[in-house]
Amino acid sequence: MNNIILCPGQGAQTVSMGKLWCDASEAARAIFERADAVMGDSLGASISTLCFDGPADSLNRTDVSQPAIYTASVACFAGWLDSENLTKNELNIAATAGLSLGEYTALHLADAFSFEDGLKLVALRGKAMQEAAEAADSSMVALIGADEEKANAVCEQAREGDILVAANFNAPGQVVISGSAVACDRAEVVASEMKLRATRLSVAGAFHSPFMKPAAEQLAEALAATKINALSCTVMSNVTAQPHETNPDSIRQRLVDQLTSPVRWAACCEYLVQNNASSEAGTQFHELAPGKTLGGMMRRIDRGTKVHGHNEPATVS
Repeated sequence: MNNIILCPGQGAQTVSMGKLWCDASEAARAIFERADAVMGDSLGASISTLCFDGPADSLNRTDVSQPAIYTASVACFAGWLDSENLTKNELNIAATAGLSLGEYTALHLADAFSFEDGLKLVALRGKAMQEAAEAADSSMVALIGADEEKANAVCEQAREGDILVAANFNAPGQVVISGSAVACDRAEVVASEMKLRATRLSVAGAFHSPFMKPAAEQLAEALAATKINALSCTVMSNVTAQPHETNPDSIRQRLVDQLTSPVRWAACCEYLVQNNASSEAGTQFHELAPGKTLGGMMRRIDRGTKVHGHNEPATVS
């Protein structure tokens, strides 16, 4: 059996995430201990404390949630292998994919970089994105019922010289746009006139938009100093919705581009479904903790593809 691993992104965080895996598995606990050793109390408390006890207001901050989710996901993976008495090689990972932040988890699972190097990258990424968000009055709006053409039409009508772009193509009928707060205000009105449901998101700012350029520049410097190893399996790029190239500099560039480019998650999943459907060994999709968001998106992307969730030990659904 071939396995495809899906890794959640920011927004999946919840107080107590990873605790049951930590309690059940020494391997999962070791991941949290390694994270705490790297980060110390630089986030205001240890990562394990923030994941297990919150408070939610702290955990929801971009600079905290990103390293916390990365750690919880990798701990979940370690605990899952531990619970099945499997080595990573025995799992037969055909591909990995992660939603935005989750792309770093996906790359780590494919051996692109160590857990510690990945944690340092996502901690810097989260901090830089938080700073970029606080530097401008910006926001994001989810458009329910929109496709790419309709989302772009909303942006074009509501932009009026401000920044407003499509940011996330999550699933059919679910597109998120990103831009200045005033443009997002106008977008909600335009979307209503187009019979679309618009919901303002509770985020720090306009992610995956030009507002993130300062964060992208900081991330580029950090990535340039990070060793990128050969990939052990296919890893999807959010930017291109195609597998990452094997060239380390290409991987670095796609991760930098990701901060200011739309996330093409639906197309990533469609690629994985279409290119693994004929596997003689069979293919299973799995979603790491925290949450079950990606499984829900897959039901909209390809209803025939079941995603096995690993949010908690012994709850493979």
